[in-house]
Amino acid sequence: MLSLRKGRYVTRLAKTEADVEAAQALRHLSFHGISGLDCDRYDAACQHVLVEEARTGQLVCCFRLLPLANGAAISDSYSAQYYELSALQGFSGPMVEMGRFCIHPDVKDPDVLRVAWGAMTAFVDDNGVEMLFGCASFSGTDEGAYLDAFAMLRDRHLAPKRWLPRVKAPQVFRFAERLRRKPDTKLAMRHMPPLLRTYLMMGGWVSDHAVVDRQMNTLHVFTGVEIAAIPPARKKLLRAVAG
Repeated sequence: MLSLRKGRYVTRLAKTEADVEAAQALRHLSFHGISGLDCDRYDAACQHVLVEEARTGQLVCCFRLLPLANGAAISDSYSAQYYELSALQGFSGPMVEMGRFCIHPDVKDPDVLRVAWGAMTAFVDDNGVEMLFGCASFSGTDEGAYLDAFAMLRDRHLAPKRWLPRVKAPQVFRFAERLRRKPDTKLAMRHMPPLLRTYLMMGGWVSDHAVVDRQMNTLHVFTGVEIAAIPPARKKLLRAVAG
């Protein structure tokens, strides 16, 4: 069972219904700014990772993992609601979908994100995962606030053609097709969500369009990371945290 302690924080898998409910409460606070429970039908099939402050036990970060034997099962994923993923059905190795990632809005310590990725790395290594994927979200549904970020994704980080997700959602922003601007690198990185930035540093790639998700008030892109393609220096850093 995943268990990791680094500095002020400990990570573990949820073991009880109360653990899962705590994660759902943090998700609702993070995504909607008010108390409540964010839950859906995928929660029952997922493993939930909790990052807690060691001294107080406060839940500061959580995410959920949906392991898949290979790409033939990708239609069971949360992402498949929004993206046409038939190209990935041919992926032969174990996969895991990472979803509902959030950090408590009052917590600004960058070590939380590092520890969370250490936990993810430990899970990937322990389970022989060959691809990590999910939806990476931009806050709000106005693409105009993120044009440099989307232009950078178009120029540097589009999925290989053999894996490229196709359009399925009713409302999307086709940034690879519509944008003609050259990205301002500083603006692009300033507006890139931290989770997506980490995916990209690991060699991750994205869909050529963003889904407009008005229910969650986000724009999100499908993101994939082939574990074998992660740069060796980045693997070393992640495994140092995971160890």
